[in-house]
Amino acid sequence: MNYRPTRSKPSTASNPLRILEIVARFGTGTTAKEITDALQMPPATAYRVLNALVADEYLARTSDLRGFALGHAISGLITAATPPTVTTAARAVIAEFRHGNRFAVHLIMFRNGSLRIADEDPDYPLQPAFEMLRYPHASAAGKLMLAELGDSTSPPRGEPLMKLTQHTITDRGQLEEQLAEIRFTGEASEINELAQGTASLALPVRLPDGSVGAAFCLSGPSERFPAICEHAEAARELSSRLAPLLF
Repeated sequence: MNYRPTRSKPSTASNPLRILEIVARFGTGTTAKEITDALQMPPATAYRVLNALVADEYLARTSDLRGFALGHAISGLITAATPPTVTTAARAVIAEFRHGNRFAVHLIMFRNGSLRIADEDPDYPLQPAFEMLRYPHASAAGKLMLAELGDSTSPPRGEPLMKLTQHTITDRGQLEEQLAEIRFTGEASEINELAQGTASLALPVRLPDGSVGAAFCLSGPSERFPAICEHAEAARELSSRLAPLLF
């Protein structure tokens, strides 16, 4: 098997990614010689990068020490790049709930301390989606995730919480009080915190062990938040139906 890089002069910074690609293509047991031959890479360069990838656990040596395999740390990259899996049955249940609903309905899944859009309402796209994913302290789904994690360490302590609107909670003490309340009530909300004029209610979708693996969210104009809350019990019931279809 021969593989040739598509770029004639790849940058030094791309070498680790090129090596990972070769090991992924060739499979467990890929040797250093196979890597250098495939990439036309100087052996000294290849061994330096290989040693660094092994040290960082992106690669692992095979038991006979003759070759390499993808390491434990690569799973985080794969998870981040792979869209959340939502079964056809789960999508059908969500679509049924959306029918005739006046508010946006979204399914947001939790992965490794981050939010992932699993099923976005096609009629009411997430707004603003980037801010919701990047700043969990400002969204209902994000607060539900932080409450499950048990703290408000996103971003890490020492870094300020981003203030997206004048209503965004940026005091960690106040946020932690809200997270404690979310753990008690089993629901999270935000009004004008993520974006001025919007509001959202998030209900937990639980894994078999009882932990929270996703948020079922209802969103709409902030002045309509009381009306959104009128659907809370129906949304909670649907979240229970979703759980075995997702996890």
